[in-house]
Amino acid sequence: MTAEHVHFYSDGLKLAGTFTSAAGAASGEKRATVICLHGYTGRKEIYMPAYVRELTKAGFHCLEFYHRGFGDSEGIRLRNKPAEQVADIESALVYVRQRADVDTARIALYGTSFGGSTAMAAAAADKGVAAAISVGSPADCGRSFRSKRSYGDNLDFEDVLREDRIRRVMTGQSKRVPYGELVPSGRAERDAIQTMYKVADKYPDGYPLENFDHAVAFVPEDVVDRIAPRPVLFIHAERDTMVPLAEGQSFHAKAGEPKEMVILPGATHVDVYEPRSPETFMIVAGHMIRFLKKWLG
Repeated sequence: MTAEHVHFYSDGLKLAGTFTSAAGAASGEKRATVICLHGYTGRKEIYMPAYVRELTKAGFHCLEFYHRGFGDSEGIRLRNKPAEQVADIESALVYVRQRADVDTARIALYGTSFGGSTAMAAAAADKGVAAAISVGSPADCGRSFRSKRSYGDNLDFEDVLREDRIRRVMTGQSKRVPYGELVPSGRAERDAIQTMYKVADKYPDGYPLENFDHAVAFVPEDVVDRIAPRPVLFIHAERDTMVPLAEGQSFHAKAGEPKEMVILPGATHVDVYEPRSPETFMIVAGHMIRFLKKWLG
């Protein structure tokens, strides 16, 4: 397999990505292609390579890229605005459809955590997407994000947000905070922010508070039914304390047929990544490959 550094534009911003050819594919050979979407931390370089490795080994081309503001892509640093990320996915779809080695009738979207939420929204909007997969993704981001805090803590955090909304209008800037302050980690995943994602090392200036306001207004389960009759797969960890299992179940319940739900017994949100749990990762990758081979061939 061959990895090619690529770029394309979204709203005039240059986005950086990597296109990896399927193992054994001849130069220019058309193959089914999976666009892989990173989660809320933006640490694609940590958790995406293993998925690309397994997917390309199974015969699929893969495009992975950084959304605007993350990694080597242009844009306001670390601003996560769901509508903008969906626009980035739409641009990625245009890009891969121009490649001679992509079978445009067999393009799937896959995203882990927040990436699965944007994947479902983009698939709902683009009828040319053949299939979509989410792994541990919130169906109603406001419901999921607010579940991290107690009622009292949410009241206090709303006071902080209210001040920041004024700051944004008066100065054009949103206050930057550590990732754990923006999105408190669940007890089962808290250490991963320090030991695996290492967000403070990668992004020491912090994430803009405005991200929270943008996220809580994003409810992809309201449009997930529009993907039907194209197939969707939802994979969720049973003991996910970052994105509750109920989110994946709600996504599945509101999707049309054909649809599938896989629950990972005893697993947590970060166990789906190879650096954390190689065994669980391989189970997840196996379900994805089985699903993609069934529907994309």
